[in-house]
Amino acid sequence: MICPNNHKGEMEKMMFYHTEVDYCPNCLGVWFDKGELQLVKDEKDAQLQWLDFDLWRDKSKFSVLKIDKRCPACHVPFVEVHYDDSKVKIDFCKHCQGVWLDRGEFKQIIIYLIRKSDYEILHHYAKNLAKQLWEVFAGPGKFRAELEDFLMILKLFNYKFTVQYPHIVELIEKLPK
Repeated sequence: MICPNNHKGEMEKMMFYHTEVDYCPNCLGVWFDKGELQLVKDEKDAQLQWLDFDLWRDKSKFSVLKIDKRCPACHVPFVEVHYDDSKVKIDFCKHCQGVWLDRGEFKQIIIYLIRKSDYEILHHYAKNLAKQLWEVFAGPGKFRAELEDFLMILKLFNYKFTVQYPHIVELIEKLPK
C-alpha cells in the first residue's frame, strides 16, 4: 500500500493496541481497515468501550468534503469527515470503509472521547444507562459486549459521583443501616 499523502515507498505493518494496522514511516499516518479503529479505541481505553465510535451517528453533526487523497487499499478518492463536535478531520473511504488518520489524530480522538465520556456520564446518565440497557438486548454488538458496556457505565458513574460529590457520599455512608 502507498501512503495517501504521496510519500515514496510502501507503508509498513505494525501492532497498534493489539491490532495490526498499516502506517507510513515518513508522515506517521495510520490506515485502519473497516472496524479496526473501534478495536484500537476499545483497547486503548477500556473505559471508553461503552461509547460507540460511529462516524455517522448524528447526521446533523457531521460534514463531508471530497478531498484529493486516495484510499491506499482500493484507490477510491477519500471524503473528509469532521468527527462529531471535535476538531478532528478523518479521511474516510466510502468504498471499503477504511479510515486514514494523520499523525496525532488518533490521540485527538481519544482526548475528545474522554471529555465526551466524562460529560455524558454526569449530565446524561439516565439516558445513556437506558440506551446501554436497551443495547444489551437489541444490539448492535454481541450480548456480552453490550452487557460489559452497561456495567461500565454503572462503574464510571459511581467513580465520577464519588469524586465530584464526596460530601454526599459521606452523608450516605453515615445513614443507619
